[in-house]
Amino acid sequence: MKKLFFLTICILANGLAWGQLKLTVDTMATPYVGFDFGTVFASDKLSSENGMHDLYKNPYLNFGLDAGYKFKSNWLVSIDGSLIFGNDVRDKEKRMPAVFSRDAAPIIIGSNGTDAHPSVYNRALSLRLGGGRIFTLGNNPNSGLTLRLFGGFMQQKTIFKMYQERAPQLENDYARLYDHKRRGMTITESIGYWYMSNTSNYFNFYIALEATQCWNRSAREYVIDDLMGLYGPDDTHYFDMLFTLKLCWLFPLAGKTAYDYYFF
Repeated sequence: MKKLFFLTICILANGLAWGQLKLTVDTMATPYVGFDFGTVFASDKLSSENGMHDLYKNPYLNFGLDAGYKFKSNWLVSIDGSLIFGNDVRDKEKRMPAVFSRDAAPIIIGSNGTDAHPSVYNRALSLRLGGGRIFTLGNNPNSGLTLRLFGGFMQQKTIFKMYQERAPQLENDYARLYDHKRRGMTITESIGYWYMSNTSNYFNFYIALEATQCWNRSAREYVIDDLMGLYGPDDTHYFDMLFTLKLCWLFPLAGKTAYDYYFF
């Protein structure tokens, strides 16, 4: 009986000795997807003449999809795409006097002789590849100051949207004369804060301020813009400086944050 009692005590002691204690949160490696939205402003001081700021009124809205991978070392790689909804065209009655009237509310004569009131605004599409790093702040090693750099492509143009009345002057090939379609390469610098919860897969986000430089030129063979004095090919190289304030809702795909375990 003494031997059996002694053996039981040894087994229990050994089990206690190999207990584990959860002490510190570990960094996590995970793929992720995110949905972002933000506000974009085109600079008038830093952009070239007749760039996005001169063509369209600030601000624009940005909606996008971000997918990438966060390494255990807190380095990030990602690919994202954004759709930018621009505002009204500036001075459209001066740019297109052959189409719009010079009234207080510019109009177009529709196909049946009545007034047409089309919406005239900007649309842009952006695609980027990027990388960066999270610099831990506080006790959560998966959260902190984030610095990222992107390179990509942007295309933008003027959209003419008709409602009840049609206006053949701004449809099909005629619209291409006035839509200022441009495309070019971009570089973006981003600084922000990345947060990943230790307990939830749904409360993860980053907020960032981005500065984007875009070098673009016309994608149309013929452009008409009376304000710019254009009646033919547009060979000008344009530069746009864009500032974006963005919030992204993140979804890590590898589960919750892991922990370091200490054995004793």
